Amino acid sequence: MDRGLHCIRRLILAVLFLAGGLAGTSALAALPTEALRALPVQDAGRVKPFDTFARETLELIYEIEGKNGPEKKPAYEIVMTWLLKPQAWENKPLFEIRHNLVKRALGLPPEARYLSGQELIKNEKLTLVMQELQSRRENKEKLDPYGQALQRLENQLMLFREIASGRALKIWPNPDSENWKSLGDLDEPTQNLFMDIGKSFVEALDPSDPDLARAHLQTAVTAFVDAARHAKPEGYVSESKINVELHYNDLHPFKWAWLSYLLAVISLSLVWVLKKQWLGKAGWVFALLGFAFHLYGFALRIYLTGRPPVSNMYETVLWVSFGCVLFSMIIEAVYHWRLALLAGAAVGSFCLILTDLAPAVLDPSLQPLEPVLRSNFWLTVHVMTITVSYAAFFLAFALGDVGLFLYFKGEKLYEDRIKAVVLSLYRAIQIGVALLAPGIILGGVWADYSWGRFWGWDPKETWALIVLLGYVALLHARLAGILKNFGMVCAAVVSFSLVIMCWYGVNFVLGAGLHSYGFGAGGVEYVSIFVALQLLAVIFVAMLRRGRNLKPAI
Repeated sequence: MDRGLHCIRRLILAVLFLAGGLAGTSALAALPTEALRALPVQDAGRVKPFDTFARETLELIYEIEGKNGPEKKPAYEIVMTWLLKPQAWENKPLFEIRHNLVKRALGLPPEARYLSGQELIKNEKLTLVMQELQSRRENKEKLDPYGQALQRLENQLMLFREIASGRALKIWPNPDSENWKSLGDLDEPTQNLFMDIGKSFVEALDPSDPDLARAHLQTAVTAFVDAARHAKPEGYVSESKINVELHYNDLHPFKWAWLSYLLAVISLSLVWVLKKQWLGKAGWVFALLGFAFHLYGFALRIYLTGRPPVSNMYETVLWVSFGCVLFSMIIEAVYHWRLALLAGAAVGSFCLILTDLAPAVLDPSLQPLEPVLRSNFWLTVHVMTITVSYAAFFLAFALGDVGLFLYFKGEKLYEDRIKAVVLSLYRAIQIGVALLAPGIILGGVWADYSWGRFWGWDPKETWALIVLLGYVALLHARLAGILKNFGMVCAAVVSFSLVIMCWYGVNFVLGAGLHSYGFGAGGVEYVSIFVALQLLAVIFVAMLRRGRNLKPAI
């Protein structure tokens, strides 16, 4: 028992140590420059704190959030120094190039990754590759990964230049327009107000008296914000919203959610290793803690955006993982098998870790809605219904993987648990079908309202129907006795490929149809490997089972 408890403590300490390493923003409040974070900036169709603007800028130019590269400084300090003294950054390796074909086109060695602005500007081939990108745009070609990498490099260079010139920093509300004025467009008295911020910021970077420097910067920022609010009181952002977004940035609730889910997975897995039933209760505690963080993160995003959090791929991944954990808790509460909660927590941690590791593919920024999506009612009743059905299918998929593992370990040895897994995934599929069918119908109603037709065989519509028919066929096959326990386990894993194609493939691979607001790029190779590994796992376990001379279950 002592050895088991020691093992658990070490695992928990390891996870908490990881959490401490990832909590890069928690020390920001101690910096003399912290007042700058709350300066409101208009960017990408909304008003946000300068802290958020800086984080998103660095994610595009140089993905150093949480690490801050060789500088070891918070994002807002780095971006502010770009603005105040851009020449100091001209020879620093800011721009990341990962695509090998782009390196070859620019004549760079394969090991090169980070380049300075001067190195890029002096590169004789840069103009040629940018002309190639422009030619592809003019011909309306769908950009392949090489074209997307070129576009990212172009965006990096353009954004750095816009910040250095002050044009990217829109900080003053325009009484005659919804678009704010950039730093370069301000009149002399207003520019002087901002220069006070700049002087106080430079003083706070290396202060002899940190408290005094912090007070000076706070005074300068407050004076500027009060003057900006006075210029257009009805169009200026509220202080509470800025503070809530800063809290969201600092806390990063979805990180704490996946850490809690991971601890739940560890606890529930150790129930069978150590044979300690109290670990099951610990698993529930960690899962509920993760669920609370998950829910709190959604509440913050809803407050900040004023809409349901399902407008892009990042948010749907958050929502699907949330639904998966919720459904697993319901099934676990009914049947008390722990397998459902284990699978749900595993999906929750996997999805949320994915959102943290792939910001270039899954954009975490808070964006305004596309015009076609500007209906909270339809976002709620259609998009949230469709995507939460994916959560039920994802849970069935995870339970299918658990079932494959049990078959791998020994069918007769784990016969009772296999039956529990099959019944759980069957219930999850039933939930998914019960949600997907009305979701498709509601989508047709919205399509008639928005586009003037109920159904048009759009790729997204077609694949949603394919997913529904595939899982309905699976349920009927089970009901008719065609699929036994092993067949259901394999089918739950294989059928999820349909969901992946509808959810990810249509938007990130096909990139065609009226649902263009959900299109994106990146991650195709990783998703393909994931699907291939799952199919190989099914084939391997099926062959192993046949080799053991068991009666075929399909």
